[in-house]
Amino acid sequence: MQLILIMILAASPDANDPGIDFDTRVIPVLTKAGCNTGACHGAAAGRGEFRLSLYGSDPEFDHRSIALELEGRRVNLANSDESLLLLKATESINHGGGPRLEFEGPGVQLLRQWIDEGASRTRSAALKQFSVQPGSKVLSGVGETVDLRATAEFSRGQAADVTKWTVFTPEDSEAVEIDSETGTAKVLRRGRHIVVARFLDHVVPIEIIVPLSRDSVDLNDEPRSNFVDDHILRTLDVLGLPTSPQAGDAAFLRRVTLDLTGRLPTPAEQDEYLLAAEPGKAVGLVDRLLASEEFTEYWTLRFAKLLRIRSQPGDSTAALKYHSWLKTQIADGVPYDQFAREILTASGDTHEVGPANFYRTVAGAREQAEFASELLMGTRLRCANCHNHPLDRWTQDDYHGLAAIFAKVKQGRIIDVVMNGEVSHPRTGEAAIPRIPGDRFLDSGDGRAEFAAWLTRPENPYFAKAAVNRLWKAMMGRGLVESTDDLRATNPATHPPLLNELSDDFVEHGYDLRHTLRVIAVSSAYGRSFQRQPENQTDDRYYSHAVSTPLDPEVLADAIADVAGVFEKYADHPLGTRAVSLFDPKIKSETLAILGQCSREDSCETNAESSGGLTRKLHLLNGPLLNDRIVSPEGRLAKLIEEGKTADEIVDRFYRLALCRRPSSAEQSFWHEKFKENDGAEKVVLEDFLWSLLTCKEFVTNH
Repeated sequence: MQLILIMILAASPDANDPGIDFDTRVIPVLTKAGCNTGACHGAAAGRGEFRLSLYGSDPEFDHRSIALELEGRRVNLANSDESLLLLKATESINHGGGPRLEFEGPGVQLLRQWIDEGASRTRSAALKQFSVQPGSKVLSGVGETVDLRATAEFSRGQAADVTKWTVFTPEDSEAVEIDSETGTAKVLRRGRHIVVARFLDHVVPIEIIVPLSRDSVDLNDEPRSNFVDDHILRTLDVLGLPTSPQAGDAAFLRRVTLDLTGRLPTPAEQDEYLLAAEPGKAVGLVDRLLASEEFTEYWTLRFAKLLRIRSQPGDSTAALKYHSWLKTQIADGVPYDQFAREILTASGDTHEVGPANFYRTVAGAREQAEFASELLMGTRLRCANCHNHPLDRWTQDDYHGLAAIFAKVKQGRIIDVVMNGEVSHPRTGEAAIPRIPGDRFLDSGDGRAEFAAWLTRPENPYFAKAAVNRLWKAMMGRGLVESTDDLRATNPATHPPLLNELSDDFVEHGYDLRHTLRVIAVSSAYGRSFQRQPENQTDDRYYSHAVSTPLDPEVLADAIADVAGVFEKYADHPLGTRAVSLFDPKIKSETLAILGQCSREDSCETNAESSGGLTRKLHLLNGPLLNDRIVSPEGRLAKLIEEGKTADEIVDRFYRLALCRRPSSAEQSFWHEKFKENDGAEKVVLEDFLWSLLTCKEFVTNH
């Protein structure tokens, strides 16, 4: 009888007195209490035979689970205080999760009233907008507090203060302390801190800043080359961070040449640049590098890693075709939006149509949706597979809807579209409806063109940002958003206005990759020294100084070969072939394997410093990778000795080849003393010297 009464009340709410709205008032109580988190009843399997949707993402399911399952025992309409929902949450009876609500607290009072009204799902209002004030706040010191106030606007036009029912979660709980009852945030450490506020399915970030220095800084005289510097200096000013000086000519030449072409500048190129006197020579250098064949070769490698180009079992022809097509796109400066549309809509024989290989990268429609969203949108749509994304706007409909678009693509050597391809939606058990994520459902047919058109339209909030964020990381060592495949409101950029202007500028200039790389490379922010000042030495994300980044395994392999003068033969490629030009990571190379070459079986967007791990370190310390090249009679060291060069001349030569500078007076004195101490063993000391040069941090990074 009780179950029937609940069903009648749920189906026939009184329009004049809707009572407690389940969706917008009951669920926030459960969320604030932590009942529907992944660690509790919001887990995929629930807890204690009671399951809720994660963070209340499916109110219909939650109402059924609370009010209708277990023969209605979780709510007691005759005596609300005897409802399991209240008894468990207040731990009046045993509850594995401990007490979550106070028996006479406001949460229990609201739940009790809802049960007394019949435990119905009235749906009298829908959340339209959620905001928190202040959205950003600068405090003067540690220990200060800021009162956060959350406001929800509903479909009927009413607005309510929902601070009491908003969950505030600091990104770093050791930096910010939240009073969950009042919404007061107390800052425990200097820096820029993010607090994520959640109400129902809406999440917003709040920025709280305490300057990193007690003293103000004067950045008015800092050099500014373009809008990049305006944004960077504005943030440094707020944080109280002074800048490091601009890098010297030699350091800048080495860094920008490695970052844009993946190779070391030769001594002749060093002489030409260092002896040039014109004030705009850095801009001229950047333009020459961007126009070079070396740029095309290196950035083909970078995008080949993003696209995960590799040979399929027994089929290297398709990968070679894909790589050749990609290289043509980079060489010709094809706009990035056109590039994206071509790979998304490609069909045909993968031995003849390069971009069609995009659909041979991963196996399965869901995997294709994940790959495409991470690559082209910079978003982790995969988090919406089993439930709505807990920290972003994406729903299961978005995830499985995009997968439904790709389900119509028949994979294999021949890429074709089949109209009967489908994936099932786990919530309904039926075929998912093709959908453009966050936008609209599609009619039947090949939806790839519609998805590509939506993705690459100028106002798309993901495509351009994802692209420029990756370009920024390639040049600056760290993305404005980290990780680069995790763009979302609750993972804000370190410099949001800069990311917006970079992406707008990218669109305005026709999605030109070289243009955006040039904007970054000629900025004063890019040109700063790696040397840290006492006041900015802890800065790891605001660009008060340059960020040193490890060389890609392929770049490091080529650099070692260039300096040592001993080249590795890769399979049947001619001796002297550069590692950055190889189209397939499956081409056997002990050197590249040791240095941590990415297999491209999965994403390669990890820090190169972790590539190779202990194996790489051991081989560099005492392995044939370096030792054989150093002692080789065909190597550069042996030839310089044979030519009768003095030890000092040889040291100077290798410094220029490896570090693009001459040794300092202290370094000269050190090695001169070593030669003196080991008179008669000069060759051994020179071998040790070359080993130390090829393993030093300055060489193996873009320092």
